[in-house]
Amino acid sequence: MPSPSTTDGHFTYADWKEHPVGSADTSPRLAHASVTNTFHGGIEAAATQCEYSIAYVTEKTGSFAGMELITGRVDGRAGSFVLQERGFFDADGTVHCTFEVVAGSGSGELAGLRGSGRFTARQGETEVAYAFRYELD
Repeated sequence: MPSPSTTDGHFTYADWKEHPVGSADTSPRLAHASVTNTFHGGIEAAATQCEYSIAYVTEKTGSFAGMELITGRVDGRAGSFVLQERGFFDADGTVHCTFEVVAGSGSGELAGLRGSGRFTARQGETEVAYAFRYELD
């Protein structure tokens, strides 16, 4: 079995479209967001497709889960894969997220990709650093 590789970089989001699910005037409340990200560094991908389900516990805190389709390169290998993301956000706007490659989702030179990573986004940042540890069959 190959040894794990670690890579990092940053991403930016270009488009965040959020809308309430059910009443927007209740607490807790639900929302759905569609997001487009661009990754640089070990993961290189333009215009990813990301969908989040969000639970607001208060107006500024809550948790989320989502799926992100990435088509691009990981350390120079081309293909696509899906990340399953989970996290929470604090009252100060800080987002904490962990993610994992969905088993069997790798294609092209990324077939057999397994891995996980994390990021922390702070309010007002335009670039968000990520770390990704992975293995390829």
